[in-house]
Amino acid sequence: MNIIFKALNDPTRRKILELLKEKDMTAGEIADRFQISWPSISHHLDLLKQANLVMTEKEGQYIYYSLNTTVVDEIMKWLMQFKSKKK
Repeated sequence: MNIIFKALNDPTRRKILELLKEKDMTAGEIADRFQISWPSISHHLDLLKQANLVMTEKEGQYIYYSLNTTVVDEIMKWLMQFKSKKK
């Protein structure tokens, strides 16, 4: 769980997740949305992948990134246990 929160701690990675919520994208399509270097985007994508927040699928010469909603559901389930119930 720590790696998930580390991945979510960065605003660039959160923005990448927001983009992937809309549609699957290649690393190039993601990089085009930011004013940072390709190696930085690659690093952010790698951390998101390590946290299982994104999945990859190779199609020809391209690798498509997609949001792993299963992990998002697990995070939400874990967080909901802390929601206090009104009495």
